[in-house]
Amino acid sequence: MFGIGGGELFFIIIVVLMLFGSDKIPEFARALAKGMAQLKNATNDIKQEIHRSADVDGIKKTFTEIGESNPAKAITEEVNKVKQEMDQDIQKSVEDVKVDVNIEDLTGPIKRQR
Repeated sequence: MFGIGGGELFFIIIVVLMLFGSDKIPEFARALAKGMAQLKNATNDIKQEIHRSADVDGIKKTFTEIGESNPAKAITEEVNKVKQEMDQDIQKSVEDVKVDVNIEDLTGPIKRQR
């Protein structure tokens, strides 16, 4: 709770009792509780209004709708397709070079020197 230990909390309670007296503390507690309840109700109203406006505008989607139109999956499939095409092109180029060029023709037979 905000990094306050038991001894510190006890000291704060003693100081509050000395400053305001025991008759005023229940009034402060009620006012604090009432303020917290109003804040909670206001945030809930804001959340409900956002959800209602999203429903009206058609923005809200379910998780299944989002999963069906998964753009990452489509991108991954397209990248894999391009990769396969590039691999095939490279393999074909390597085969063409192997057929066209014979290494012995370029360098001659390898001879050992003693």
